[in-house]
Amino acid sequence: MKKYNVAICGATGAVGETMLKVLKERNFPVEKLKLFASYKSKGRKYKFLNQDIFVEELTKDSFKDTEIALFSIGAGLSKEFAPIAVENGATVIDNSSAFRMDKNVPLIIPEVNPEDVSWHNGIIANPNCSTLIMVVAINPIHKISRIKRIVTSTYQAVSGTGRKAIEELKKQSRAVLDGEKVTSKVYPVQIAFNVLPHIEDFYDNGYTKEEMKMVHETHKIMGDNSIRITATTVRVPVFTSHSLSVNLELESKLTKEEVRDILSKAPGLKVMDDPENLIYPTTLNSSGNDLVYVGRIREDDSVENGLNLWIVSDQLRKGAATNAIQIAEILIEKNLV
Repeated sequence: MKKYNVAICGATGAVGETMLKVLKERNFPVEKLKLFASYKSKGRKYKFLNQDIFVEELTKDSFKDTEIALFSIGAGLSKEFAPIAVENGATVIDNSSAFRMDKNVPLIIPEVNPEDVSWHNGIIANPNCSTLIMVVAINPIHKISRIKRIVTSTYQAVSGTGRKAIEELKKQSRAVLDGEKVTSKVYPVQIAFNVLPHIEDFYDNGYTKEEMKMVHETHKIMGDNSIRITATTVRVPVFTSHSLSVNLELESKLTKEEVRDILSKAPGLKVMDDPENLIYPTTLNSSGNDLVYVGRIREDDSVENGLNLWIVSDQLRKGAATNAIQIAEILIEKNLV
């Protein structure tokens, strides 16, 4: 099998380190691996295939001989460096919001729209983690009975914000339990033992940027702008894995038994839905693996053809790192890199 020169940009962040782990686990065909981050992280050492790899500072000269570049560096830096990587011959898979809604950039979930990789022009976008997790679970239903409306509330782990948020939750939790003063730097208010109905900036319509991402990205990935979508995104004091409550209005009725059967056969999903025996997905079930878990499947009698789902997945893995590497695997399979 041919091997490829791979770069991880943002290698010292929570998603970047997960990308490194997933490359190992999936035996990705790496010829040479380069790790890039800011100058502050330069020289940090990681192990990969029994080799010590030292982090280099990301510069405009970083992409010589790179074939696949996995980006997790934020939208601003992605806009600056992705075109440079492409000019040097690399295919960029970007985890930021920089290119997701660009009509010339495919927005890919391998279980949903893998065929869209065929029209990339050097950059492929990874969806927002909550959008990604939700769409993996609802798209198999949409194929059987078209979804007319989605109402979702998310319960998002702090690792979605990054390493500093993880540390803030740890410090605040200790402070609360020890009766000490709590300080907040990452979030506007205390996150420990609290719930924040606020992820990213607010728009004039009262929704946040995160909420509107779920609307627009779902439309693009599923290829159906007629689906009506409303979202409330919430940060909760959990380290890893996002949870979503999703209410669907379908074109035609599906029973909960039919939905269980549809989802149990769909790729990337695991149904955990036995409420009589208290079996349902939690963040602890999903953390550390790549599945999207679905449970609490109920028919919603308050609306015609209504359906309720509880969806949980590790947003650092399937919600970000693993999805990006799965995209790279499709590119290799189709000889597009």
